[in-house]
Amino acid sequence: MADITLILLAAGSSSRFDCDVKKQWLRIENEPLWQFVARKCVETKLFSKIIITSSKDDIAFMKFYDSFTFVEGSTTRGKSLKNALSEVSSEYVLVSDIARPCIDESFLKSIISHAFTADCVVPYLSVNDTIVYEDKTIDREKVKRIQTPQLSKTKVLKSALDTEIEYTDESSAIVAFGGSRKFIHGMADADKITYAKDLKKLPCLTPPSNDTFVGTGFDVHAFEDKKEMHLCGVKIDSEFGFKAHSDGDVAIHALIDALLGASGMGDIGEMFPDNSDEYKNIDSKVLLTKVCTKIKEFGFVIINVDITIAAQTPRIGSYKFAMRETIAAILGCENSRVNIKATTTEQLGFIGRSEGVGVIANANLKYFDWTKI
Repeated sequence: MADITLILLAAGSSSRFDCDVKKQWLRIENEPLWQFVARKCVETKLFSKIIITSSKDDIAFMKFYDSFTFVEGSTTRGKSLKNALSEVSSEYVLVSDIARPCIDESFLKSIISHAFTADCVVPYLSVNDTIVYEDKTIDREKVKRIQTPQLSKTKVLKSALDTEIEYTDESSAIVAFGGSRKFIHGMADADKITYAKDLKKLPCLTPPSNDTFVGTGFDVHAFEDKKEMHLCGVKIDSEFGFKAHSDGDVAIHALIDALLGASGMGDIGEMFPDNSDEYKNIDSKVLLTKVCTKIKEFGFVIINVDITIAAQTPRIGSYKFAMRETIAAILGCENSRVNIKATTTEQLGFIGRSEGVGVIANANLKYFDWTKI
């Protein structure tokens, strides 16, 4: 058996998928799609190494899930592939897309069995429909629907991609470089997920689990004179605000930590460092919006949140409805899914001495159910 590295491309933005969730983060039971595909490939024991390309925004979170070799991708398929190839030293490299999840072991073995026949081994499907190109009917027997994975000689592929020309597959680059390719019959079930409707064509995918994920956030901020006060995104009538790197909205900060905790994405300090000028005096609603976008892209749905604000001063009872509306609008959920509670500490501790405010937040998430698209 030839020494083969597998590259799985998962750095795309899913721009054509037309859904809040990136397709690589759709859950198959409890696994994101990229992990589901990678583990299936591990089980075949056909590869000496598996490399997964990822976008800059996704790579840290992917590393929480598994110990594959992760490489930061780029804005195009070709550039992402070049980045991954820098980590390849094996004689052969098999390149596939995470978006083709139903590839099975027999198909992989069929491709690999032709390793020594050409510089690139390419699976294809025949075309059964009439084909018209620029108003001319052409011979459909001469038309091939090219698939991935494709197996290439590593040195040849690296040389072929040493160009600014963008190719949509490896074989096109290799042929343009002067190399050879071997066509073999492809796999009918190896459909690619491009649009949301394509999910219905894939028999190997099982629905996401019904698990609920719970996160808790806690934050405190001391008061600072002559600064505006914001709580849950609402301006509070007060002569002082919060001492903080951002606008100091302690309630939103606690909520962000609750959401990140439920999704397993770390904490607010990791995502928005308090020594970065980018976040100096930033509106915390902007931070919460960024977190909500990322949570949804990574395949989660917000069920509900519950926020408890502990403050001796100021009194916030009259602001609670506006807070609920503001948070619900950012989360993209009904007002009824956001609960705001206020309490004092009976004049005990720094809160009781009117030196600051403390907030506890809880959030519940579930997986996005792609079967209902």
